[in-house]
Amino acid sequence: MMGLRIAGLDEVGRGPIAGPVVAAAVILDRARPVIGLKDSKALSEANRRRLDERIKHSATAWAIGRAEVDEIDTLNILQASLLAMTRAMDALKVPPELALVDGNRLPKISCVGRWIVKGDQVVGAIQAASIIAKVARDAEMVALDGQFPGYGFAAHKGYPTLKHRAALSALGLTAHHRRTFAPCRSMLASTGL
Repeated sequence: MMGLRIAGLDEVGRGPIAGPVVAAAVILDRARPVIGLKDSKALSEANRRRLDERIKHSATAWAIGRAEVDEIDTLNILQASLLAMTRAMDALKVPPELALVDGNRLPKISCVGRWIVKGDQVVGAIQAASIIAKVARDAEMVALDGQFPGYGFAAHKGYPTLKHRAALSALGLTAHHRRTFAPCRSMLASTGL
């Protein structure tokens, strides 16, 4: 694999009940290594943001793809995640020769691909993709918090925390909630919508 242009692919946002699923593809430049890469979940928010800037500055190429809430509800979260990854790969300005994907399935891509279970723990390019995707999605959820005060999106990023569920009961669903996910589906069923 030495000398190949390798893209790492990862997504964030499968578990939340609100917001898009966001994926990133990153081709790291071997001549400009980024020190400190880890799975985004293992990093503090400040370290993620710092590494996000370093990755974007030094990578050969990087891109973000996403699947919206209506696509998640129509396709299901797995297929929407794969679609977001395909979109990230398609948006790369430099074509990779190999894609290494976190997980156990491959999205539709135009190069050779390999999936790696827990790849975000061992492959630098996947870790970089995880970081970029998480920083992008978190920023979007913080912005959504400003548009929809009371839901706590900035704090929980759309995950079904007790506070988020309480806000759903008090305020109802927004257009950014995934209607096919259990807490939202239950709420719709109880209100007869």
